[in-house]
Amino acid sequence: MSLELVLDALRAMVEEREWGQFHSPANLAKSISIEAAELLECFQWSESADSLRVQDELADVLTYCLLLTDKLGLRVDDIVLTKLEKTGEKYPVERSRGRSARYDQLPD
Repeated sequence: MSLELVLDALRAMVEEREWGQFHSPANLAKSISIEAAELLECFQWSESADSLRVQDELADVLTYCLLLTDKLGLRVDDIVLTKLEKTGEKYPVERSRGRSARYDQLPD
């Protein structure tokens, strides 16, 4: 299923239920954080987690992220590719391969 089909399904769900009135950018950003915490909770006491619960929580995070991009008039592919380009500049392959250090802690 394409991203546009997913967005169309989300828009229809929101419209049918008149939830758009609650979807300010601030509320959507808060919801992303709340759902991300619920995703993290899946791994709270163990590295292994119930895969169906993880899938549901991840879907909630992605749903709110998609709703926020839509609300702000942004295209997911554009913002992700732009950020990848910036990240690639901050983390050149020759300095960052196999390292988890922050960009300002990488060896010269």
